Amino acid sequence: MSALRQSAGARRGAPRRVPPGPPRTAALGLLRKLAFDRLGLMTAAAEYGDAARIAIGPRTLYFFNHPDHAKRLLADNGANYHKGIGLVQARRALGDGLLTSEGELWRKQRQVVQPAFQRKRMVRQADAVAEEAAKLVAGLRARAGGGPVDLMGELTGLTLGVLGRTLLDADLSAHGSVGGAFEAVQDQAMFEMVTQGMVPLWAPLPKQLRFRRARRELERVVGRLVTERAARPDGDDALSRLIASVRREPDPRVGRQRLRDELVTLLLAGHETTASTLGWTFHLLDRHPEVLERLREEAAGTLGDRMPTFEDLHGLPYTTMVIQEAMRLYPPVWILTRVAQSEDEVGGFHVPSGADVMVCPYTLHRHPGFWEEPERFDPERFDPERPETRPRYAYIPFGAGPRFCVGNHLGMMEATFVLAMVVRELRLTTVPGHRVVPEPMLSLRLRDGLPVNVTAL
Repeated sequence: MSALRQSAGARRGAPRRVPPGPPRTAALGLLRKLAFDRLGLMTAAAEYGDAARIAIGPRTLYFFNHPDHAKRLLADNGANYHKGIGLVQARRALGDGLLTSEGELWRKQRQVVQPAFQRKRMVRQADAVAEEAAKLVAGLRARAGGGPVDLMGELTGLTLGVLGRTLLDADLSAHGSVGGAFEAVQDQAMFEMVTQGMVPLWAPLPKQLRFRRARRELERVVGRLVTERAARPDGDDALSRLIASVRREPDPRVGRQRLRDELVTLLLAGHETTASTLGWTFHLLDRHPEVLERLREEAAGTLGDRMPTFEDLHGLPYTTMVIQEAMRLYPPVWILTRVAQSEDEVGGFHVPSGADVMVCPYTLHRHPGFWEEPERFDPERFDPERPETRPRYAYIPFGAGPRFCVGNHLGMMEATFVLAMVVRELRLTTVPGHRVVPEPMLSLRLRDGLPVNVTAL
């Protein structure tokens, strides 16, 4: 039934279907899950079917878990759905960057940064990505046999290095405080989501104080990046384009704030998701030695002992499949939240104007109607030689629709190079006794990191 016919039926007085869900008496337990077990909350919602209605205090969340629903909300009628719970509150932490802005401002911002991710630039960026990956391998090799290594810390340093060289033409190694500052920003964003922004930023809570220090540090880093670039303003990287765009802003104060918001967002989104994806991939490989062995054979056969080039991406299909399957189980963008601007109908269910709406890639990627043995790690699902039988929107690790992640291709190239270069030379094994637990923040992180022992091959 088309959207037009659905709306006509509603005007003729047809009953409006409301998704099933837990009773309002469960609100306290649901609020606790929202604070401490967000993946558990989404998994429980999926047990009600492809749509659920979750009442938490004054808010009612509409959860949709079908590819057709995702298509409607994110693409076909995406203009009706603005950024929602979590990201609205994160605006207090991140400002109006590309991640949180809406409407015409978002379109202008996207147009500014989009050219920095074009294929012709990626060809040039490939060498920088490979060189940063080689630094990671060398650093890990130097610590082989020397006790546990904080792999997530190493991967964060790698992704910040890649981000600096490919998008900012800057050395971010001099700004080692960035990673810790973003930890505080993410903690604050989740705190804002749970408390619905009702706790003022000036409240002297330890979390708030840490966040304010982190925000000052990020503003200091952004200020230095802009000052350093002022001496050589011409370029086609993202930072040059952002500086040029804010020069056209009539109000200099607005321009400075926009530049700050965009750079903070770029720094966060540009390193966090790829580091998380690589962390989950190495964790899964440690548990599936047969996949690791095949991956190592492909890397050795394609690359030998040389550095990868952009053209090698086509020669590493199994490496790509492994990353895709890791992102299926642990999608970096684990939740997509929206607010309905006008009433709508999704999957036959009425969505009122102003409703909080959610699509959860974490549960969608585990939908048993579209994934056989969904909890099993099986890279063969993504074999390009297999006929495609799943709906397009059954797999959305980078989001979907107009707000599809602008840096997805660069992130995939980075993950592919790093994975191939690490596995051909090193074996990473999780420290015995360490429990790997997902931590759903702005991206799906590994709580308490991933301590590994390194063995040189």
